[in-house]
Amino acid sequence: MSFVARLQADLDQFRRDGVYKRLNYLASPQAPRVKMEGRGEVMILSSNNYLGLCNVPEVIEAGKQALDAYGAGTGSVRFICGTFTIHRDLEQALAGFVGCESSLTYVSCWNANEGLCPTLLGEQDIVISDQLNHASIIDSIRLAKTITQCRTAVYKHSDMADLEEKLAAAKDARLKLVFTDGIFSMEGDIAKLPEIVALARKYDAVVAVDDSHATGVLGKTGRGTAEHYGMLGQVDLITSTLGKALGGAAGGFTAGPAALTDYLTQRSRPQLFSNALPPTVAGSALAAVRYVEQHPELVTRLHQNARSFRDQLRELGFKPLPGDTPIVPVILGETAKAIQMSDLLLEERVFVTGFGYPVVPQGHARVRCQLSAAHTNDDLEFALRAFKKVGTKLGLI
Repeated sequence: MSFVARLQADLDQFRRDGVYKRLNYLASPQAPRVKMEGRGEVMILSSNNYLGLCNVPEVIEAGKQALDAYGAGTGSVRFICGTFTIHRDLEQALAGFVGCESSLTYVSCWNANEGLCPTLLGEQDIVISDQLNHASIIDSIRLAKTITQCRTAVYKHSDMADLEEKLAAAKDARLKLVFTDGIFSMEGDIAKLPEIVALARKYDAVVAVDDSHATGVLGKTGRGTAEHYGMLGQVDLITSTLGKALGGAAGGFTAGPAALTDYLTQRSRPQLFSNALPPTVAGSALAAVRYVEQHPELVTRLHQNARSFRDQLRELGFKPLPGDTPIVPVILGETAKAIQMSDLLLEERVFVTGFGYPVVPQGHARVRCQLSAAHTNDDLEFALRAFKKVGTKLGLI
């Protein structure tokens, strides 16, 4: 069988299994309601646009101004051709926002994560990872293990006894790096940061938190998992994204001590061999950070929307996973059923994505609802009516 024929056969099997992923094209900016090709107006309930900043005029205008001031991009790697002052301004703002001394931007948080473990870890070191960490963390660890021969361990999801056991077993390691998501994107739960940090201090370990779904989301002013627990400034390393709550364009960053970001500038391969963020993204992200600082009521509204939607789903008879985040997963079990429910909801003009294996474990397929501060009460009521209709049709409620 030829290469293309083999790929096509696998794709055909995906369709037969009901797990084929279809791209839906939008003809308007990301917002609570969008224009979808072939569908007309559709309500979005599956975006990481948690604060509704993708289409805020101040954020858009800042990107335009940066394009005029700096052009399309650096044209090369920052240390080779020079970097723009707006990158420095953004990095200073991000560091202050998440409670760290310094930060360094990347073209994505995937790159930030990928650039962390292989750069910091060697044969004498170990990285200990939560079982449900994001794929970018997993791949970063795999890369480090292959390149540097570092040791690795995985602890059961949010199981502090298991984490302590792994830390105790690694007492001889030079660097013990505990890596966890802040908010776990498929479950919607929050890392037990106080306990993780306490164990790290006990065993002389360093804590890294990927706060991609928590930056702009958790805490009274959206500063992330550390603020949620009253621990700003107490996390050793933070990686996060600019592509979700902070304007949604692209980009990511690593924050921590100034020595860390300087070292990453010297040795992190995604930093050394990739262009800097486009100025438009740097400009819009900087404006997004400042906008969140000036409008903490957006974070309050986000929390209210998430709490209300989760409660009302439960009243309808669904069983969303409990939690305090705007990620509200409704577990359905089979992948095909999750995709079927997603398709039926889209027919009701509510866009919410169904997830199955291999994104989540077998038997834990779900539709994942994601709330935004930009959702109005009318938006939420519209979505709940659709959930009631589709849930009844499928015999789920």
